[in-house]
Amino acid sequence: MKCAIIGCGRVAPSHVKAAKQNNIEIVALCDIDYEKAVAFSKVNNVENARIYADYKEMLKKEELDFVSIATISGAHGEIALYCAEQGVNFLVEKPMAMSIAEADAVIAAAEKSGVIAGVCHQNRFNIAVQELRTALERNRFGKLSHGSIHIRWFRDESYYKQDSWRGKWALDGGALMNQCIHGIDLLRWMFGDEIESVYGSSRNHFHPYIEAEDVGVAVVNFKNGAVATIEGTVNTLDNLEETLCVFGENGMVRLGGMSASTVDVWQFKNEESADEDRKYIEEKAPNVYGNGHTSLYLDFKNAVLERRTPYVDLYAGKRAVELVLSIYKSQKTGEKVTFPITDFSSSDMI
Repeated sequence: MKCAIIGCGRVAPSHVKAAKQNNIEIVALCDIDYEKAVAFSKVNNVENARIYADYKEMLKKEELDFVSIATISGAHGEIALYCAEQGVNFLVEKPMAMSIAEADAVIAAAEKSGVIAGVCHQNRFNIAVQELRTALERNRFGKLSHGSIHIRWFRDESYYKQDSWRGKWALDGGALMNQCIHGIDLLRWMFGDEIESVYGSSRNHFHPYIEAEDVGVAVVNFKNGAVATIEGTVNTLDNLEETLCVFGENGMVRLGGMSASTVDVWQFKNEESADEDRKYIEEKAPNVYGNGHTSLYLDFKNAVLERRTPYVDLYAGKRAVELVLSIYKSQKTGEKVTFPITDFSSSDMI
């Protein structure tokens, strides 16, 4: 299987590693900074990949099974839409788009052309996350009460100064859209996806050189009656945790570690023999991206081969973006936001 990677920045090495581990040949690389792509190919041992500065030119010349879109956030939707219109299968990094309208356009184009398309919410493949999801699907929690996601990470001025787009409303968003969207995705997924309303608040306390927020909190009311809270920030002194909690009438689970990859608490009224092992799940990860890209690539590879919907589809990507945008909209209006939202973009925060 042959793929190309569009965007040779911070997350791209994870895509190279995942592709190689799944015997996917990277035949082309693209970045608007041609020399950056050349250097990237050498550092990541993909020197045989052909280099492009224009992804449209690359798509015309290359025979590809799919492309991975790992550019700046503000370009994800535009490139995904073009791939869909050209009939090219694609895997797009989070966030899949910066507005509801853009996400809807990508979904419509992908469905019209019949391409296989997925979104990089790789933490869904964490071993601990999969165990929690299975417990929920088996209704081990009974009626859900409440839950929370806490993403407490660190980003300093040097991080934002790496690229001019970082922290800009139109191209990146803030802590919630960039760093915290993985955890926000997990929270919505675990509580059944269907949201009634959101009330959110955000601030920029310690990063005056960016436009967007460095801390945000929200209360989420789900249609199934459960309530949950979101806390996301880059204002800690170091990368501290990504902690997901789920509480129900018959069980409670807390996942922790740097990216919800360990089990801190696993307790149910009706214990099973396998629960003892589940209590000690601890998946080591080299960084905050975790290990999920490898499993995500394997699923996407199989989805292309089998012509099926990938495990993390475009609708999942849209739901994560929608929840973040609802917090932004609530901050802007000072009011509770009811779902679904159809008329908001991160650029509306400018």
